[in-house]
Amino acid sequence: MAGMFEHGAKTDSASTAAFKAQLNKVYAWYAGGFLAFVIVLAILEQMGLPKSWIGFIFLLATIGLYAGIGIMSRTTDAAEYYVAGRRVPALYNGMATGADWMSAASFIGMAGTVYLSGYGGLAFIMGWTGGYCLVALFLAPYMRKFGQFTIPDFLGERFEGNLPRFIGIVGAILCSFTYVVAQIYGVGLITTRLSGLAFEIGIFVGLGGILVCSFLGGMRAVTWTQVAQYIILIVAYLTPVVWLSVKQTGVPIPQAVYGYQLQKVTELENKLKADPKEIEVINIFKANAAAADAKLKDVPAAMAADQAAAQKRLDDLKAANGPAAEIQAAEKALAGLPKTAEEATKAYTAAKTSNTARGVPLAGMPPHAQVFAGDPDGTPAQKAAFDTSRRNFLALIFCLMVGTAALPHILMRYYTTPSVKEARDSVTWSLFFIFLLYFTAPALAVLVKYEMFSAVVGSSFSNLPDWITAWSRVDPALLSVTDINKDGIIQLGEIRIGGDIIVLATPAIGGLPYVVSGMVAAGGLAAALSTADGLLLTIANALSHDLYYKMIDPNAPTSRRVSISKALLVVVALAAAGVAAQKPADILFLVSAAFSFAAATFFPALVLGIFWKRANKWGASLGMIAGLGTTFYYMATTQPWLRSVFGVTSPVADNIWWGISPISAGLFGVPVGIAVIVIVSLVTKAPSQATQELVEHVRYPDLKLSKA
Repeated sequence: MAGMFEHGAKTDSASTAAFKAQLNKVYAWYAGGFLAFVIVLAILEQMGLPKSWIGFIFLLATIGLYAGIGIMSRTTDAAEYYVAGRRVPALYNGMATGADWMSAASFIGMAGTVYLSGYGGLAFIMGWTGGYCLVALFLAPYMRKFGQFTIPDFLGERFEGNLPRFIGIVGAILCSFTYVVAQIYGVGLITTRLSGLAFEIGIFVGLGGILVCSFLGGMRAVTWTQVAQYIILIVAYLTPVVWLSVKQTGVPIPQAVYGYQLQKVTELENKLKADPKEIEVINIFKANAAAADAKLKDVPAAMAADQAAAQKRLDDLKAANGPAAEIQAAEKALAGLPKTAEEATKAYTAAKTSNTARGVPLAGMPPHAQVFAGDPDGTPAQKAAFDTSRRNFLALIFCLMVGTAALPHILMRYYTTPSVKEARDSVTWSLFFIFLLYFTAPALAVLVKYEMFSAVVGSSFSNLPDWITAWSRVDPALLSVTDINKDGIIQLGEIRIGGDIIVLATPAIGGLPYVVSGMVAAGGLAAALSTADGLLLTIANALSHDLYYKMIDPNAPTSRRVSISKALLVVVALAAAGVAAQKPADILFLVSAAFSFAAATFFPALVLGIFWKRANKWGASLGMIAGLGTTFYYMATTQPWLRSVFGVTSPVADNIWWGISPISAGLFGVPVGIAVIVIVSLVTKAPSQATQELVEHVRYPDLKLSKA
């Protein structure tokens, strides 16, 4: 297998055909070996192999495999390290791009978002898929013709200077770092589930798997690893969904039958909304929210009352010689009370917000088949809610489409193909491989929701499924089930579940063997690792190739450039892991923020740079700054976590523009960037004649370049 990764960059057609044949053979054996590995583990599980062992075996086997490919693909050659020698066939580049694209958000978060948001979650599927159409039409083939290594490299060459290159470096690092934090968070989540380690430790264990793939071989190692990762992740994603489909409908094609299950889900939703026990739970949450609101009106008195009540409960338990566990819990509750008025205000506000959110039907989820919130024919408030919901749906699709077309780590993949035609073909293959997962995600969400509504809701607290206990230990914020009305029966309103665990918990929810859970976790790990590899490489290359080599030391030898890239890879990875360990926000927000940053920073400059020869250095530079600045400002003033980071205290409502949520901030940055590029380019000096001719030549290859 090692010989496969040593194929030279310059090959004739016969050796290229032999190379492709060898690739086909190697990955066919690999796919068969993976399936055999899963079957053997399934047999061992039936023979009594402990679940913890299965998790460790999946974790060690998959990371070990990726490490092996990384070691065999080690290189110090610049073309191999940065663009895999420009020799990756279209089919395999499509698979690698699919894996690069199938991040923790796609694999872990997307179906969970559809589960929690219903129709609104389809914006992610439509936006991300549509983005690849933009890549195929406007960017991939033309950028391959320019022939650079990175996006900042393209910006520096096209716009004649280091200023656009430097701004491109900053933009690439910002959007890639935001994105990679989400991937490492997903790696920590999955590693913890597989191994039982603490979340913070799981992050750094998974980080070792990320680094070993990209550290030694750069893009060459990442490419061949990502092909292997795609095979694992697509098999892992499809298997439990097909199983659930057969279990519920008898049909092994979930994409074809989930509409029938959606009708059943709608019927169950109507029953749950009218269920007296569900209404009882909702009223308890409303009462808790009202109590928290009352405490906020006189915080010192509320603190004193809470202290007295907690002390009385502890004294009563001790006087009655109560159970030791209850006494310890009472002591813990007393010690955990807020010590200052500021802490108490924060705690009461959080309690009010949480209880208000849960004091609504269907645990706060909209009806799954409801298109938008509100009612276009209802009251003024309902009409306004409908318009805002629809506006945000369309804005999110726009940001995800444009952001997809401008993500540096995705566009870098099309520099690795042998020709422009292969670059275009690989976009088609990318769409196909991504389609397999995206076409399945809505079905997965509906099948899991039907399973939850029909099998979990209404069951007994005395017989909680093992998967609920297991995931509660991983992170109570992701899953908690509490008997709010003390009736011993699970109501939907008593289940608090995060979208990030829906896919990972699907096999257990459906009653599948644990080996399938291990396989799905391994698939999620492959998705997160593959994207993290591409992102870290993008950041390291931006610093080593574009900043160091192109701007600081143009005479640096290849070996030094590659060594610096490897060192920076480690530094950036550790920094991202440190941020991810703080759990700054949910996976989907972090990813979507990266898309808005990429859209506003790069899309206007890239598209105008390709299709408008008059676009110049100052227009592109100021346009990227304006687009990114507008987007970042909107996020910093409207997103809760960023508001806390930057100390923004003004009311959120005062900073919201046209009701657009912060996740779609790129909606404002993109038109600002386009306008600034056009206006500034028209009032400043045009690019050189050679650059304008190069732009024309890239779009129309038959044109002859002048000698000058």
